[in-house]
Amino acid sequence: MARALSPVRLLTAALLACASPQALAQEAADLLLTNGEVVTMDPDHPFASAVAVRDGRIVAVGGAELSEAYTAPETIDLAGRMLMPGFIDTHIHIIGQAPRAIAAGKARSIAQLQEMVRAKARELGPGEWITGYGWDEAQMAEGRNPLRADLDAAAPDNPVALTRAGHHSIVGNSLALAKAGIDAQTPDPEHGLIERGADGVPNGLVRERTDLFLSHVPPATPEEMKPSWTAELKALLPLGITSLMEALSTIDDEPVDKGGLAPEKRGAVHTWRQFQEIYAAHGTELPRTTMYIVYPGAERLKRFPWRTGHGDDRLKIGPIGEAPGVDGGFTGPTAWTLADYKGMEGFRGRLAIEPDALEEMVRTSRDLGWQMGIHAIGDAAIERLIDVYAAALDEKPLEDHRWFSSHLTMLPPEATLDTMAAHGIWGAAQPNFLYNLEGRYEQTLEGRALTHINPLGSPLRHGVKMVLGSDNLPIGPLYGVYVAVTRKAESGRAYAREEEEVSRMAALAMYTREAAYLSFDEDNRGTITPGKFADLVVLDRNLLTVPEEEILATRVDLTLVDGKVLYRR
Repeated sequence: MARALSPVRLLTAALLACASPQALAQEAADLLLTNGEVVTMDPDHPFASAVAVRDGRIVAVGGAELSEAYTAPETIDLAGRMLMPGFIDTHIHIIGQAPRAIAAGKARSIAQLQEMVRAKARELGPGEWITGYGWDEAQMAEGRNPLRADLDAAAPDNPVALTRAGHHSIVGNSLALAKAGIDAQTPDPEHGLIERGADGVPNGLVRERTDLFLSHVPPATPEEMKPSWTAELKALLPLGITSLMEALSTIDDEPVDKGGLAPEKRGAVHTWRQFQEIYAAHGTELPRTTMYIVYPGAERLKRFPWRTGHGDDRLKIGPIGEAPGVDGGFTGPTAWTLADYKGMEGFRGRLAIEPDALEEMVRTSRDLGWQMGIHAIGDAAIERLIDVYAAALDEKPLEDHRWFSSHLTMLPPEATLDTMAAHGIWGAAQPNFLYNLEGRYEQTLEGRALTHINPLGSPLRHGVKMVLGSDNLPIGPLYGVYVAVTRKAESGRAYAREEEEVSRMAALAMYTREAAYLSFDEDNRGTITPGKFADLVVLDRNLLTVPEEEILATRVDLTLVDGKVLYRR
């Protein structure tokens, strides 16, 4: 016979019956994100619908039960939207804009570019240099490069020098050519090319040697540039980028002008100290940054007290990389290739660094404990770089080096891919190049070299680990994801789709989980996993299921770093 409960026990039992076990043991959180399509990028738990955040880190990942298990002052109803780890872009140039510069990348016609130049000439007055970055002939309504005559018409009394997107080309007007000492008798400079008209007179375009103009431009001070650099870092948040690798920095207090920095990169380089100052003032408002370091020479590197990994969770030192590179690029074109350029018998681009210097850089960096991520665009350049990497690693094996070939733009020989896989050498690619460099590729390449440009599928099949980034053509992970899964350029043409496309999940992994590993951040970033930073992005549609033609129409609704909303659409 059951024993009767006392009135006190009856009341207690009634209260317990009205409260769920979760409610009785609710934990405090700072933020709950609920009712979403959560793609965690964690292979052990790939999908969920809710996430709890506390003290900037993820504390729980699950379903509707989290609303009962946690209490938080703020809840974001995802309303079925996609939540994923923030994008980690492994190659970006934070360029900024000096007071004398125009926003050339916004021009969609030469006429519009001319009006920008006219307005800046009125602002600065006669005689002052006018600069700018980012023009792209593929975006111009006229369908051609701007030339000296176009800039002369806009600003006949000012020297003008405008750098193309990607840094490999620059166009100057007549005054700029005169100040640079360039005329019909000027020979092509080392590692560069002066374009000329049918009459042999320079047309204003210089390939690979932007310094021929820019070395004459009075430099903006760091104090003048910091607001622009800070704004450009903030501008990555609406793209869903929560971490990046800034691709051109130095360990010295002043930007280097020589000592190994490729000429076309001068003027776009930052210093470690400048970014330290930016992050000391604004770090909690910005994406996290890891900085590539320009190789400064053996003696300078030996005197530097730090190496890859120095810094904190907001800003740290990354690999020796980007400059000096092994070759140039296809906007030059000076990428170093194994076969002749299309219609240019005997021309295969140019090696941008002497073989002995490349070997010394790699071995010195290895001996001092640095990660390596050297620029190589053409297949000959990639082959050379991987041979040097492999020889250095065979000579002195490193347990966890995480070296990579930056760009891997062309498909190298299979033996090179096998060497990469055997030595744990990664590729850091920018599939978005195919989207808007299609015209340059069509002009310079043919056959398999063209159809397999910006490869992903082939390296992965050979066991080569890959990560993705934007560089500057154009910045935005959605371009990279779109091209990675469709192999389509802006024209709509697909290039070697069956051989080089990857799955959507693989593309997202290369922008998140794999990218975090490359920068030695796999314990803190790259997946939505308890214990990791709450660096998250909310998209208005699910990239895993949306029709491929809508990938580029996807919008970032929220970007969170450390669990704080830094961007809201």
